Amino acid sequence: MELSTVLRPECTTCATPGSKKKVLELISELAAAQYPNLSSQAIFESLLAREKMGSTGIGNGIAIPHGRMPDITTPIAVLVKCNEPIAFDAIDNQPVDILFALVVPADQCQQHLSTLSAMAEKLSDKQILKQLRKATTKEELYQVVTG
Repeated sequence: MELSTVLRPECTTCATPGSKKKVLELISELAAAQYPNLSSQAIFESLLAREKMGSTGIGNGIAIPHGRMPDITTPIAVLVKCNEPIAFDAIDNQPVDILFALVVPADQCQQHLSTLSAMAEKLSDKQILKQLRKATTKEELYQVVTG
């Protein structure tokens, strides 16, 4: 799957959120801007509900928060590079600085899994991770992930 089909440049950012809650709020705001009929609060609650089942911090400084929303028809992806790593309860207990979030239609489980798989594969590439961590602008981040 081409990640450019779900990730828009305006949903890519470098930020200093400071905490897990703040970064999930930022992700929710960026995603909600793509769907005016959705509230950032509803997206935040969806992401938080998934985090309560277990952290989406997959190790190596990476987290892939995700949630399902009944009121959308296409997936929304958000990529955040934290300027300062944040505690995220990751499986390796290391702080997180790269987050790829995905909000999907509630009825599209298979697409959800294939998109998460494509992103996890991309983030397992040490060269790509190195480039993401060196990126200083949202444009650079977007190019690395979609290029």
